[in-house]
Amino acid sequence: MVRLGILVSGTGSILESMLDDGLPVVVVLADRPCRAVEIAERASVPAVLVDRSEWGGYGANFDRDGYTRAITDALGSHKVDLIAMAGFGTVLAQPIHDAYPMRILNTHPALLPAFPGWHAVKDALDAGVKETGCTVHYAVLAMDAGPVVAQQAVPVLAGDTEATLHERIKDVERRLYPAAIRMVMSELDKGSDADGLKEAVL
Repeated sequence: MVRLGILVSGTGSILESMLDDGLPVVVVLADRPCRAVEIAERASVPAVLVDRSEWGGYGANFDRDGYTRAITDALGSHKVDLIAMAGFGTVLAQPIHDAYPMRILNTHPALLPAFPGWHAVKDALDAGVKETGCTVHYAVLAMDAGPVVAQQAVPVLAGDTEATLHERIKDVERRLYPAAIRMVMSELDKGSDADGLKEAVL
């Protein structure tokens, strides 16, 4: 069985959808105290706080490499095979990609490669597009640049605000992400390596 680790930072709504789906989550790691930790604990899933404030916090002194190694070690101690970022707010450095090549999934609230970055929903509204959506993709060192696993479009409605549009995208994300994770897990069960996983989703 593929052992799934989840990285969290916030309310845990994506984590809840994964747990409700019955995914084999063996550990939840948080980079700050947050509600997602409580959700994991209520579901009897081990929850580990690797607080980034202990590596220099949120300023120029943040030791990104050191923090990334701590996260990687914590995942390794739980024998994680696949990682899913679920609203995780810290950009990680090269060590985790070396340890888990093509084994880290993320979601993005747009149809990549359109509107990468932190303000995807606002950027879509500002651009006046008729639809945007949700993308599940492999995380690589460059932000929002990894191979796409799954996408689903979401229409932009007249009168949409950033909040209303983002909420409809999240509704899609809560269904699409667990399904995409199961697809990747199926490939891992077949013994696919990093190149095989990449070929399976392109």
